[in-house]
Amino acid sequence: MIESWKTFLQTQGAAIDHATVLNYGDPATERAAAVDGTIVADLSQLGVIAFRGDEAATFLQGQLTNDVRSLHADGAQWNGYCSPKGRLLGNFLMWRQGEDYCLQLSGDILPGVLKRLSMFILRAKVQGRDASDESVRLVVAGNAAQAAVLAAMGAVPEATMRSATSEAGWVIRVGDDKFVLSIVPERAATVWQVLRQTATPVGAPVWDWLRLNAGIPMIVTATQEQFVPQMVNLEVIGGVSFQKGCYPGQEIVARSQYLGKLKRRMFLAHVDAEAAPGDSLYSADIEGQATGTVVNAAPSPTGGFDVLAVAQVESANTQVLHLKAAGGAALSLKPLPYTLPE
Repeated sequence: MIESWKTFLQTQGAAIDHATVLNYGDPATERAAAVDGTIVADLSQLGVIAFRGDEAATFLQGQLTNDVRSLHADGAQWNGYCSPKGRLLGNFLMWRQGEDYCLQLSGDILPGVLKRLSMFILRAKVQGRDASDESVRLVVAGNAAQAAVLAAMGAVPEATMRSATSEAGWVIRVGDDKFVLSIVPERAATVWQVLRQTATPVGAPVWDWLRLNAGIPMIVTATQEQFVPQMVNLEVIGGVSFQKGCYPGQEIVARSQYLGKLKRRMFLAHVDAEAAPGDSLYSADIEGQATGTVVNAAPSPTGGFDVLAVAQVESANTQVLHLKAAGGAALSLKPLPYTLPE
C-alpha cells in the first residue's frame, strides 16, 4: 500500500491491517450499505503484475487461460494461470493500461506468481514487475455507482468488461453496477472525496462479499493448485478460451471441458459459522473424506458467512454440506447469478 495513501485513508477513519482496510469503524453499517446502497472500497490488499514489451502479448498468450491477443486497449477480461497439471496457480482481472498488460490478483500470491511467470520469459522482449504501488485502486458498486464514477473520473465504459481512460486514470467495468478504478496516485484523494458524496466507504470484507455473490472466485495461498479452471466456473464468466493455442495445463483443461461431465463445480452458499478459504466440506454420502473446499468466504449482512465452495456436484445437489466436519455447521445453497452448464 502506498504510504501516503494509507495515511490519507486513516484520516478518513480506516482501520488498516498491513495493506487491508478492515473497516471504517462500523462494519455492520458497511455490510448493510452493500445490500441496497452504493459502496467504495480500497483494493490495496490485491496486487498488480504488469507486463510490457514488444512481445508481451505473445508471451502472455502462451501462459494464460484466456485469449490475450483479443484484449484490446479498451477491453478487460478474467484470466487464469495454471500449473502443468491444469490446476490454478492464480486468477486475474486483466486490462490494458498504456503500454502495460495489468493482472490484478490476490496480494498474498503475487510474489510466487510473478517469479514463476518471469522464469519463462527467457529471451522474449517482455518485462514483468510488481506494479501494485504504482496506482491507487478502488472499487465502486451499487445502484448509484455509474453516476458516482462518472462524476469522480470523468469517464465510464458503456459495456461490462470494457475500460475507459481519463486524466485521473482508468475505469474497468466488471459488472452492470461494479467498477474497478486504477487511479494516478496524486489524483486519488480528490477522486475519493467525490465518490464519498454518493458512496459509503467500506472495508475489504464487504467487497469480498459482493464479489463472491457475483460468482467471481479469487485464488489465494490456501487454494493454489487445487482446482482446474472449470471447477471455479472460470469458463462460465469468460476466463478461458478453448480456441487459443497452448499454455501450461491446456490439455487437461480441454479434457475437462470435452470429455465427460465435470464432477466438481463451484457453488454459492450461506453458513451460520465463520469460514475461510481452504476449509473442507463434508457430506453423508462420502464417509471419511472431504467432498469439497471453501474457495472464498466473507461475513454476510444477515449474520454468518457467505461462501463460494467447490464440491462434488452430486453431493451438493442431493446432500447437505457441512463445514469443517461431518457434524459441522450446515451450508444452505444460494443461486448463482449465472447458469452452470449441464
